[in-house]
Amino acid sequence: MRDETLQKKVGMRIQEIRELKNISQQELAAMCNLEKSNMSRLESGRVNSTLATLNKIAQGLEVNIIELFRFR
Repeated sequence: MRDETLQKKVGMRIQEIRELKNISQQELAAMCNLEKSNMSRLESGRVNSTLATLNKIAQGLEVNIIELFRFR
């Protein structure tokens, strides 16, 4: 799997979980101490996130970090 494909899949998964929990991008960004624009870039797969950032996002979404990698 190419890195950019992985980035997009992780981003789509973050968005999917966030929407299931009825959390806005702005709310999740604030919970993770990120700018909304950074959250948008993460969800669209335009940036490669660090594990530390993915961990913050998982905590904000109240899921185990492995859930960000469970692709459909």
